Amino acid sequence: MLTIRLQRIGKKKSPSYRFVISEKAKDTQGRSLEILGQYNPVQEPKILDLKKDRIEYWLSQGAQTSNTVHNIFVKEGLIQADKKKSVEISHKRVAKMNEKKAAEKETKEVK
Repeated sequence: MLTIRLQRIGKKKSPSYRFVISEKAKDTQGRSLEILGQYNPVQEPKILDLKKDRIEYWLSQGAQTSNTVHNIFVKEGLIQADKKKSVEISHKRVAKMNEKKAAEKETKEVK
């Protein structure tokens, strides 16, 4: 199955990404079929350069998108759909966040 996803490039602590299309089972750093654009979230304003005609072509051929790429395409108007959940928070992290909220609530009640 073909997937459009992000390939990280750039220096350490200064990420930039390429939109690439490749087989889902292959490594993102491996050879890709085509580069479909670039994304630099660090620079202000954020740089987003897409080859919209090629992206539409690959989507019409049945290519899927990763959740993050799907959300970027929705924001840019390439796809008409709801955003997908792209980050999962572990149960351990949720428990810590709930404990922190409870502790803050208690300190507010004491004051």
